[in-house]
Amino acid sequence: LLLLALIAIHMMRSNLTYKPKKGGSLLTTLGVFLNSFKMCCLHYRYLSGQVASWLDRAKENNGGRYSETHVENAKVLAKLFPLYGLQLLYRVCLTQIPSGYYIQTMSSNLHLKDHLLPIAAMNVISILPLLLLAPLMECVMTCYLSMEKTPPAPVKRITLGHACATLSVLVAGLTELQRKSYPLVEQTLSGKLLQVSSMPCFQLAPQYILLGLAEALVTPACSLISFQLTPNHIRGIALHFLTLSYGGGCFLGAFIIQLMYFLSGGSFYPSTLHDGNLERFFFLLATLMAVNTLAFWSVSYRYVDLSVQGKALTISPLTEKLLHYKACLRFYDTVDCTDCIL
Repeated sequence: LLLLALIAIHMMRSNLTYKPKKGGSLLTTLGVFLNSFKMCCLHYRYLSGQVASWLDRAKENNGGRYSETHVENAKVLAKLFPLYGLQLLYRVCLTQIPSGYYIQTMSSNLHLKDHLLPIAAMNVISILPLLLLAPLMECVMTCYLSMEKTPPAPVKRITLGHACATLSVLVAGLTELQRKSYPLVEQTLSGKLLQVSSMPCFQLAPQYILLGLAEALVTPACSLISFQLTPNHIRGIALHFLTLSYGGGCFLGAFIIQLMYFLSGGSFYPSTLHDGNLERFFFLLATLMAVNTLAFWSVSYRYVDLSVQGKALTISPLTEKLLHYKACLRFYDTVDCTDCIL
């Protein structure tokens, strides 16, 4: 509790706390997307006229329900959706630490001389790159800024992190093939006698290190892009969507596992890992992650320039009233023209 109190005091004094500004609620943002979709359907059937973006149809001067400020903020948020969507498979890789990698470690030789290591000891190896690399990256960024040079773009760090995650699951698949080639030995875990591979668990360290390195590169860069490119009013919403993509990766991983289990008729994941096909799952995940990395690289140009921070489009109430009157005049002018034709 004392440590948490000191952290809270430090965050308050260093202005590290964030209080979202009013006027950017999640319901309003979602309402812009729903109203734009509705107006697009009406436009396809009954209306005419072209707009620069489909979200512009939610503006009041185009017949929608929302002001220019709300729509422009939603357009900025929509720009980040490809970034969030391409983090799903990366999160599937990251969730292998408490799932696939955990099972691998449990089925390996945990003995270090006369001591039996806990399974979670390998998790420490994945945390070490994060603890060591984070302050080192901060020092590098500080040096770049002190020399008035442009630091490496966050998208480059994300791409490198995705490549590390791809290599991690690829190495995990190769290590699984090697683990199955070792003879079986008996090992007691939680009072149960298990048949495990005699391969030392420390041979799994490279895949843990690569995944820890990926986490140190990707997560801070994604948060930085989300914070820099969004206006003040919707920064909280943007970070919520980023967190949602993290949780979505867990569900996507569970779906892939369940799909492979269903297609194999239940034989893909037997009770004994030595008779299973875990390496095929890792190779499939590595292939999907490689495609995901290339897809992210193809859209990374959208997030390169962070020199212009996201600023909310501010319009005075008088301007919004004029836009509303302009929409009304356009409507009545259409009615008059219709009467003349009739």
